[in-house]
Amino acid sequence: MSLQVRDLARRYGDTAVFSGVTLEVRAGEFVAIVGESGVGKSTLLNCMAGLDVPDAGSVQLDGVVIGQLGEAACAVWRRRHVGFVFQAFHVLPHLDVAQNVALPLLLLKQPDDARVAQMLEAVGLQGLGDRLPQQLSGGQLQRVAIARALVHRPALVLADEPTGNLDPDTAARVMDVLAAQTREHGASLVLVTHSEAAAARADRVLHLTAHGIRG
Repeated sequence: MSLQVRDLARRYGDTAVFSGVTLEVRAGEFVAIVGESGVGKSTLLNCMAGLDVPDAGSVQLDGVVIGQLGEAACAVWRRRHVGFVFQAFHVLPHLDVAQNVALPLLLLKQPDDARVAQMLEAVGLQGLGDRLPQQLSGGQLQRVAIARALVHRPALVLADEPTGNLDPDTAARVMDVLAAQTREHGASLVLVTHSEAAAARADRVLHLTAHGIRG
């Protein structure tokens, strides 16, 4: 599935965050978006996921215009087609590792213990499925988040500063896992980051400013 963003704009009150953002991400492509703090990288990612509503422009995934979906339909669309990796992990502390990873499948009413176990092994967390999040390191928590984002085989993976809270060595290992797993599943990956090392892994690097995006 290809992602197409056309003339996207977002404002907060009278302040323009960005405008005129146009880009295309091909199926299976890894694109990094970099830019200064406050330029709206996370907001752009949220618009791509249908979590935020742009003031102008459109987002399409495989021909589906996200802004034309109602709130409930958008939530269902996102559950099926999007995996999101957050900087702050956003794992649920009262669920163990395996339960956290299984959440997307449960929301889709497609429980699959074998698939969860496969993803835990893929990200190097085999044998840790019954541990609670507070028993894991930051790097391990980020790998839980990656496994959760990919367990339902989404067409699009969005990663918001996934190495921002990690030391350089751990960040490199997390990026290895993220890049390898999205490539194995044929997913398109859009990464927003301040990290030059993380951006260097991408097939393309785009620079976001208040006036648009450029290669």
